[in-house]
Amino acid sequence: MADGAAEVYTSASSSQNPLSRKLKKILETRLDNDKELIDALKALSTFFGENTLRARRNLRGDVERRSLDISEKFETQFRDVKKKLDEISDDVQAMNKCCQEMTKRLKNSKESTSELIVKTTKLQNERKQLELQSTLAESFLEKYQLKQHEVKALRVSKDSIVNEDFFNALTRAKQIHQDCKMLLRSKQQTAGLEIMESMALYQETAYEKLYRWTQEECRGMTGDIPDVSGGLCRAIEALQDRQVLLRYTFDELATARRTAVVRCFIDALTRGGSGGTPRPIELYSHDPVRYVGDILAWLHQAVAGEKELLHSLLRRTKIADHKPMILEILNHIMDGVCRPFKVRVEQVITSEAEAPTLFRLGNILKFYEDTLLAIFESEDVTMLASIEEMRHLSHQMFFNSLSCYGSKLAEKVDIPPPDLSPSQTVNTTMQLLKDVLSSHDSAITPLKERQQDYGKIFSCLLDPLVQCCVLAASRLNSADMATYMVNCLYQMQVTLAVYEFTDIKLEMLAIQNDAHTETLTNEQASFILSRSGLGNIYTPLKENENKKISLTHGIDEQLVKIAMTKFDQYLSHPDSLNMPQLELIRSTRIRDTIRKKAVDLIKMAFSAVYAVITDPKSKYENAEHLIGRTPEQINQLLS
Repeated sequence: MADGAAEVYTSASSSQNPLSRKLKKILETRLDNDKELIDALKALSTFFGENTLRARRNLRGDVERRSLDISEKFETQFRDVKKKLDEISDDVQAMNKCCQEMTKRLKNSKESTSELIVKTTKLQNERKQLELQSTLAESFLEKYQLKQHEVKALRVSKDSIVNEDFFNALTRAKQIHQDCKMLLRSKQQTAGLEIMESMALYQETAYEKLYRWTQEECRGMTGDIPDVSGGLCRAIEALQDRQVLLRYTFDELATARRTAVVRCFIDALTRGGSGGTPRPIELYSHDPVRYVGDILAWLHQAVAGEKELLHSLLRRTKIADHKPMILEILNHIMDGVCRPFKVRVEQVITSEAEAPTLFRLGNILKFYEDTLLAIFESEDVTMLASIEEMRHLSHQMFFNSLSCYGSKLAEKVDIPPPDLSPSQTVNTTMQLLKDVLSSHDSAITPLKERQQDYGKIFSCLLDPLVQCCVLAASRLNSADMATYMVNCLYQMQVTLAVYEFTDIKLEMLAIQNDAHTETLTNEQASFILSRSGLGNIYTPLKENENKKISLTHGIDEQLVKIAMTKFDQYLSHPDSLNMPQLELIRSTRIRDTIRKKAVDLIKMAFSAVYAVITDPKSKYENAEHLIGRTPEQINQLLS
């Protein structure tokens, strides 16, 4: 079919007839690119049914008929639209007419009310200006004037309670008075001065009433544990701007608290606490240490409580340094109890005769003096001066007691006991020294002061005691005297050894003890020489040591044999020859030292005898056999 069409096309092209051109146009048409043709075919497909000859012949009529129907529908709908548009046109014309009438009327009104509009605009501008001025005036009054309730709060009656509203109003008045300084630097100086004068009047009235109220509050603080109200703290804070009124207020407070502290102190001494607990301090007056300690403990508690009270009152103030003010007030408060305190403590000290008790009292007073000094933070305080005065009195009475005791030692000299042990006077004095030094608390007294006290104590007790022992021993023979002194000095050394600052005294006692020990050593050596037979030879030799020609005068061989025989008996039992006094020495160390030194003297004596006997000038026959032993052998036997 395509070939046939091509042939037709080829033949028609030569003839150039209309049908050929249409066919050519149809064949050259690209259906894919012709959107209108596609849409037409799609529309045609909606009503074109079966492809028959009849249908094809009637296609044109169907299309025209369908087009006619569509046109009629369009015409009908367009007629409705036109009708609506006509109605709208009528409405628009009516509205236009109304607008023209309104415009005309507005024009007429504008012409007739133009003057009124100008006045209205002017009034509106004036209203805005007045509103701004009103706002500024309100702000000014808000900043520089007190409100009605604030004025009422500042004008409270004398009997009214000062409350939070009062302090807020006073703070507000102070702030306004301060802000007025800005007005003085501007063009509003007159207003600033007037407002400042008004606020100053309000403040003076308020401060006067606040001072009266605070004064009454302070007068009422007379209880054992006063209650510090928040209002009183605020009042103190407010009065710091009036230093004179604040000073008068604290004077009133100090007077009230002074009376209360004195009353509480007397009650603590005589009545005790509520319900009998704690018991009255006066009940322990028989025990001086506890009595004075309880008084000082109460004073310490009172000082700490009063200082805490003052701190609580001043904690909200802006005073740069509270310490001088607190110290002055606290000193005035506690000054009232100084006299009753001094009377009682002085009575205890002057009536106490025992030195250890006086020493302990001095330590307690020193401890509380340092403790209260840490609370007061100043030495210029009446109470500290009173305590220090009592401490010096106790210190003086203590050393007076020791001095009296030392003087009595020299007046009454005891006879040494038969066993040459320390006398009762030595034992009593050493016990007194122990009691005194044991009662000293090294944590209280400074090192230098403690060293000075120890030196005075030793001088008051040890020096007279040593002198007393020397006087008592002067009635004895040399060995007994040395033994007694060694025992006494040894007990003193043992007692002092456990305490500090005793080096000098121990050295002094050691020197004296060494001297008496040397005496006992010589006595022990003499005792051994006289009983061992060696003295029969050594004594003549020692007496004639400078007469070399007659060294052996009076010492024959028989005497030497007898002496060596007895000396051999001593060598077999060296411990058998001890003088009786040696066994009475209480120190084993000193006793052994004396024995050792005495044996050394015996060795030296034998060496001297051996040198003389074996000397050819002595003309002893068979000298070595005669003396029997050499010095080396003696050293070995007596070691």
